[in-house]
Amino acid sequence: MPNDPHIAPNPRRIEIVAFPGVQLLDATGPFQVLATANDRTGELSPYAVRLVAAEPGAIASSSGMRLFADPLPPSGDPVDTLIVAGGPGTAAACDDLVLREWLVGRAGVARRVASVCTGAFVLAAAGLLDGRRATTHWSRCAELAARFPAVRVERDPIYINDGPVWTSAGVTAGIDMTLALVEADLGRATAVSVARWLVVFAKRPGGQSQFSAELALSGSDATFDRLHDWIKQNLRANLAVPVLAEQAGMSERSFLRHYRQVTGLTPARAVERVRVEAARQALGSTSLPIKRIARDCGFGSEETMRRGFMRVLAVPPHEYRERFPV
Repeated sequence: MPNDPHIAPNPRRIEIVAFPGVQLLDATGPFQVLATANDRTGELSPYAVRLVAAEPGAIASSSGMRLFADPLPPSGDPVDTLIVAGGPGTAAACDDLVLREWLVGRAGVARRVASVCTGAFVLAAAGLLDGRRATTHWSRCAELAARFPAVRVERDPIYINDGPVWTSAGVTAGIDMTLALVEADLGRATAVSVARWLVVFAKRPGGQSQFSAELALSGSDATFDRLHDWIKQNLRANLAVPVLAEQAGMSERSFLRHYRQVTGLTPARAVERVRVEAARQALGSTSLPIKRIARDCGFGSEETMRRGFMRVLAVPPHEYRERFPV
């Protein structure tokens, strides 16, 4: 380590793993959070952060901007936290046997291991997520679950902490996760100070459902696709179980059992999610009054829609519209 009076005698060594095709913000977001934590904690910096890669030097990110990375250190060298970034380059990184073996060895000496966005695929390919809860970008959750059945994929959280392993959702969620790491290390006050300086939420409300139409019926397969399409076209209709069962061509009893097995939801909750998704899109793409949207989407009243939004998105309709204006 360099003899820098602003670095604490025993700073926490953090390594952010990059590769060609890395998503720029997956690497620089966490790096900036940790650098800001150093700036906001006085003269002695609590973190020593490095960007490392199997192919060191100038690495082209997926946006074209190049990052300069140090070589991968020996797997047995001391390290506090290992963070694997994501991006289009994760496909090649998952196939890199040298990188996977290095990650296994590095994880063995690290206090904790983390991934940002699709970096979860790299950890999973190295076997580091087996038996653990994990998340990734909403658009890739189903793929992660299918490719790595030993991983307990959760689709909605912004980030997940399962023991010494942390995983985050897409792109900017890496900032949320790193703020949580800072809070775990240095306390809530420091994490809030860093968040204020960066002008971000110290703890973002809601989950990935706020951003993803595909999460409206997470866990579903093609069995009920035709029924879901019909529901979307008939939001103001009577969508009680007898009606849905008839549309699906099943008895009510069989429909209830099979639907819950396939989607993980009751029909009533699924209808609510489809209606919330339709209202979410209307709030973000039109200037229609909330009362009109509630009626058009089959809620019947603003209060019913508000309760549905709170259950599904953890944010009321008016606040959602403020976050995602037309």
